[in-house]
Amino acid sequence: MSFSERAIPRLGVNIDHVATIRNARGGPHPDPVRAARVAVQAGADGVTAHLREDRRHIGDEDIERLLKYIEAPLNLEMAATEEMLAIALRHAPHACCIVPEKRKELTTEGGLDVAGGHNHLAPFVGQLGARGIRVSLFIDPDEVQIAGAAKLGAAVVELHTGTYCDRALGGDEKAAEAEVERLAYAAALAERYGLEVHAGHGLSFDTVGAIAAIPQVTELNIGHFLIGEAIFGGLDSAVKRMLALITQARSAAAGQQMA
Repeated sequence: MSFSERAIPRLGVNIDHVATIRNARGGPHPDPVRAARVAVQAGADGVTAHLREDRRHIGDEDIERLLKYIEAPLNLEMAATEEMLAIALRHAPHACCIVPEKRKELTTEGGLDVAGGHNHLAPFVGQLGARGIRVSLFIDPDEVQIAGAAKLGAAVVELHTGTYCDRALGGDEKAAEAEVERLAYAAALAERYGLEVHAGHGLSFDTVGAIAAIPQVTELNIGHFLIGEAIFGGLDSAVKRMLALITQARSAAAGQQMA
């Protein structure tokens, strides 16, 4: 497939931190399901929610309501635990992204060690896949981890973009460019293994373009930044601007390839 024939990457909006704000005060407001509805109406292709073991933001009822009231695909982020597997199998969301999870972390720190954790992860990937759920593995852009994901039989890898975003935010342009090259190489390698390539973590208006321009990337999952921007200009506006930047970056990259 030529670059020009590739579709613009889909945008999945993570609504976890709407629930974080709700839980800080208690009560029902703001409602993450309402946020998901706004994001989809603004053009988002799907919704992502991370049901953590400690339920620090999204809760079980949120997952039930998202599946009931949102027509867009739900990507359930989950740790590889028996409790989360049972929940995923019961609800059967469109996709499950298995992520590493530490109790004390503020947000997901780095990717899964799918190569070293093959024997633990294999039953999760197998049972989710047998239920008709697309399985994604959140990994660092590393050759060993990509090969491990393919060996496990996952349908998708989501490449961790946090290191790139940290370098860009810190103003280290050379280091940021090196991380983009690393991500691009990993995306191309993953595609050769037959894996669909997603990317996410820490992306903003300023950093999304370089990742959206990678031709193998078919989906971007973005949450915290969009929810933060919603405070100042509304979630509808933030999602629409992000979609415009994604489209602009992919179209520009395609044009350069054809020139």
